[in-house]
Formats: sequence, C-alpha cells, structure tokens
Amino acid sequence: MKLTVPTILQTPDLGLLFLRISGAILVLYVHGLPKLLHWQAELQHIDDPLHLGATLTLLCALFAEIVCPLFVILGLWTRLACLPFLFLLLVSMLLVHADWSVEQGQFGWLLIVAFATIALSGPGKFAVRNPFISH
Repeated sequence: MKLTVPTILQTPDLGLLFLRISGAILVLYVHGLPKLLHWQAELQHIDDPLHLGATLTLLCALFAEIVCPLFVILGLWTRLACLPFLFLLLVSMLLVHADWSVEQGQFGWLLIVAFATIALSGPGKFAVRNPFISH
C-alpha cells in the first residue's frame, strides 16, 4: 500500500504560510501586545540604544511588533514588513543584549533566522494580493 500525500501538502508555500503565521503570532503575543497593554510601564524601562527617546523608541517597537506582523500574517508587503522587525531584533541582540551568550539570546536569533527567511523567500502563493500591483 502506497501512502500518497495531497498535492497541497507538497508545496513549500504551505511551509512559508506556517512560518509567516506562527512567527508573526508569536511576536504579537510575546512582544507587541504586552507593550501595547502596558504602555506606561514599558516607557519607564525601555532601553533606548539609538537615543531616540523612550516614547519614539516604544512607538517604533510597537510598529515593528504589531503592525508589521499583521502584514506578515496577511502576506501583504511581506518582505518590506519583515525589515523593521529584523532591524529591531538586530539592535536588540547586538546593542541592548550584547552581553548575552548564544544560549541566552537563542529566541532572538531564531526570530532573526525565521524573519530573514521570510524576507528572502517572500510570502509564497498563500498571501493577500498587493492591491497596487496588477496581476
């Protein structure tokens, strides 16, 4: 008896969809929503490695951790939406947490790997079509 796998499960696009949705939901749940819900507390202890001021730094983080993941989930402007989050992660890992070992920073480095993969690969075929580009 030969086991056959449905065609839809044989496409890398399904893997990209899973990576986009699971990675973006993780970022929203672990980072974005807590910052939004606890705005005042976050302002008191947010690191400001680029010297933009706490409010602007927090606004930039919220954009990268709430708005951008929503675009990534939809697959709309996906590559562009990955860039602010990747920038935030790199600043965090290289400037804010430069003293962390690889083990301590593994979650951040894995997010960099995941979102860089999405940025390089694009959204795949399971994505909202860009309304400004004729298909």
